[in-house]
Amino acid sequence: MRYRQLGNTGMFVSEICLGTMTFGGKGSFYEKVGKVGLNDATAIVARTLEAGVNFIDTADVYSLGLSEELLGHALKDIGVRRSDVVIATKGFGRLGPGPNETGSSRGHLMDTVEESLKRLQTDHIDLYQIHAQDVVTPVEETMRALEDMVRRGMVRYVGCSNWQA
Repeated sequence: MRYRQLGNTGMFVSEICLGTMTFGGKGSFYEKVGKVGLNDATAIVARTLEAGVNFIDTADVYSLGLSEELLGHALKDIGVRRSDVVIATKGFGRLGPGPNETGSSRGHLMDTVEESLKRLQTDHIDLYQIHAQDVVTPVEETMRALEDMVRRGMVRYVGCSNWQA
């Protein structure tokens, strides 16, 4: 396996990243994408790690959090050292019916990162990304929330995903 720097950081990630959007199958969209359960998720993660892949991506909206939960259980079941895997997850998507249960506001992100940490059964997320562009929330608010996550040790690196150029 070849490894590359994550952006301009000192962290190295495998050129191949395991995506876990198919883990869980909960919710109308994700049940069509895939219904990988715990046993199969554990086998997939184990084989991925054996192949030298150290980079695994998920998101809080994948199967309404079930993807993160299955990944957390799989990593614990395998017994992988936390320092041997780079976990990426994302926040932004709608996780409930309330008006503040979506977007990149400070309130939503601070709540969702806490829940992601619990589901992943870890004390930190290596790469936390904003999953989509929020045209309502000022980017300064989002950036401050991300900075606070890093300062608190919840997140090591931040990024964005699915943003317009």
